[in-house]
Amino acid sequence: MRFTSSTHCGEKPSTINRNLVMITLPPYLKKGDTIAITCPAGYMEAQKIKTGVKTLQEWGFQVMVGKTVGSKSTNYFSGTDEERRDEFQALLNEPSIKAILCGRGGYGVTRIIDQLDFKIFKKNPKWIIGFSDITVLHAYILTKCKTASLHAPMANAFNEGGAKLPYVQSLQKALRGTKMQYSCTAHPMNQLGKATGVLMGGNLALIAHLVGSTMMYKTKGAILFIEDVGEYAYNIDRMMIQLKRAGIFNQLSGLIVGGFTDRKDTIRPFGKTVEEIIQAHIAEYDYPICFGFPVSHDTENYALKVGANFELRVASKLSRLKELG
Repeated sequence: MRFTSSTHCGEKPSTINRNLVMITLPPYLKKGDTIAITCPAGYMEAQKIKTGVKTLQEWGFQVMVGKTVGSKSTNYFSGTDEERRDEFQALLNEPSIKAILCGRGGYGVTRIIDQLDFKIFKKNPKWIIGFSDITVLHAYILTKCKTASLHAPMANAFNEGGAKLPYVQSLQKALRGTKMQYSCTAHPMNQLGKATGVLMGGNLALIAHLVGSTMMYKTKGAILFIEDVGEYAYNIDRMMIQLKRAGIFNQLSGLIVGGFTDRKDTIRPFGKTVEEIIQAHIAEYDYPICFGFPVSHDTENYALKVGANFELRVASKLSRLKELG
């Protein structure tokens, strides 16, 4: 896998127009800007963000750490719903905070998302960063606020040498305004072709969870990406059926299938690999499909601008995803 880029920086929100929808790009960061770290979902030990804080400072940013990081919570969450909600709300409203990096995902955003007020955020947008459970925020911000966000490594990814890898480094490039271009080797299940559209997606379980809600991605003409972790084969099958019934796949421009890590199976096997399950449900569509793209819960997890315009080229030897505009 390769990573290439070209830099484009700006200090004011900009907009892009795809399918008659204006999408706002938050201002890119410059030296001295402040990034806040918070945990809106599962619990995270304070020591696990130390490398992340140090790295962000080495990148030239100031760092503010929220109280939900290493909270005194005794259950699964990084504080009560009210504590997590209030801290995230304060960070959304604070003009000196230019980006919000989630410490980890897990579960919990869906419990507070309806209570958050994005009025100030819409007027003064900032980059919201994370993946997994943070998919709920990406979907809300895109569908409700018409604003881009970053599906990208979180604070824990900086540990154990991760800060030096191109996946975490891609976060720095994205925050500074680099136009992203990623590539991955061919996969036998790929469907060749070229597509352009607004990039959206994230964790398969969370995308399925949002079906039927006003936060559900509007996927007409979009390039959708999916990934997941720790799911049983039968559950992936069920979620794919649910998304298909909801029309999520019908009018896509292209589809990206990322990593499905720590996959599980029942004692009596389901009988298909995850890739075979997914392929069976999308075989009828003629748009480009890329399997094995480096977006996942594992180390290989490049920063992707949800809401930005991209071009997907799936060729016989190499697949490329290139940011446009």
